[in-house]
Amino acid sequence: MSVWDELTGQAGAIETIRAAAEQSADGEASRSMTHAWLITGPPGSGRSNLAFAFATALLSPGDPAGDEATQRQVEARSHPDLGVLSTERVIITISEVRDLVKSSNYSPSVARYRVMVIEDADRMREAASNVLLKALEEPPPRTVWILCAPSEADLLPTIRSRVRGVRLRVPSVEDVAELIVRRDGVDLPTAIRAAREAQSHIGMAHRLATNEHARSRREQTLQAALGIRSASDAVLAAATLLELAGEDAKVITEERDAQERESALRSLGVEPGGTVPAALRGQLKGLEEDQKRRATRSLRDGLDRIMVDLLSLYRDVLLTQLGVGGELINASIRPDILAASRAATPEQTLATLDAITSTRNRIEGNVAPALALEAMLISAVRRPHE
Repeated sequence: MSVWDELTGQAGAIETIRAAAEQSADGEASRSMTHAWLITGPPGSGRSNLAFAFATALLSPGDPAGDEATQRQVEARSHPDLGVLSTERVIITISEVRDLVKSSNYSPSVARYRVMVIEDADRMREAASNVLLKALEEPPPRTVWILCAPSEADLLPTIRSRVRGVRLRVPSVEDVAELIVRRDGVDLPTAIRAAREAQSHIGMAHRLATNEHARSRREQTLQAALGIRSASDAVLAAATLLELAGEDAKVITEERDAQERESALRSLGVEPGGTVPAALRGQLKGLEEDQKRRATRSLRDGLDRIMVDLLSLYRDVLLTQLGVGGELINASIRPDILAASRAATPEQTLATLDAITSTRNRIEGNVAPALALEAMLISAVRRPHE
């Protein structure tokens, strides 16, 4: 199976990256291959997927389609010529960038290139960006940098001028559904509903299609908002949403923590279920500390997912109120949306949409989530339509 088979809805970008990988494998690097790339696109468009597919193609010995052994190593982030920098914190620290830059100066050990991937490169502040800039200005001859960010504007102009940009678009619902059917083996109606409700976010569509907990969490979120009839209802709904976000974050972090620990133990030569020797326990301590920090970030991300779902709900309500054509994101609860559209005016719905957007910004700015949610949901109080 080709490494490009796991990508969807980005034909132009894939062709650009694929051509560079193929020509570099043929010794034609001067034509389309460059030492630094920037992959940009909205959340869920597949930035990281494309970056690691590119890395796999560059690291595979003579096979730009990606050989199976290299694909497994890149997926486990254990390839000796791959460096990866990602963070669950708000920023990427200058020390993290320095460590990666230092690693980038090593010669490739088994592959044609040494590949350095920075996910969420927009989280670098100016000082960290300047450390990276030095590496991009004077790169080793066989090192390739691949940066990922929502947009070019999120990086310093001096960095943008030294990378080749590849822009991703939001994939269509049909493209995402087709990928989920092919990759996850779910039926087409389930995949289409998941892709539509995830608004073409590939990762979230996968969760909704394959995880009953994720589907239930989303349904409870929408019903909690639709049931608000008073200020006290708003307070209770805020508590419900906070609890749902916590449960969702816990599920995600537990799954990922277990996978990371298993991968770390495997790399240290410890059998599954085996005792970790005392001499190796210190190497696991850093991983455990990172996982604790990620748990805090995961709660904030869970709240943001809830807010995105609520935005889709009130978007559907507003379109219904205005009589605008087009498919509803939440078509599965069409009767509820029709009832909600009759219980408020378009002006009230717009005010709720504005309140949700403001709340996302407040929570990102460390306002207490419970207070922010309560203030937001007061705007969602609706009287039953007579």
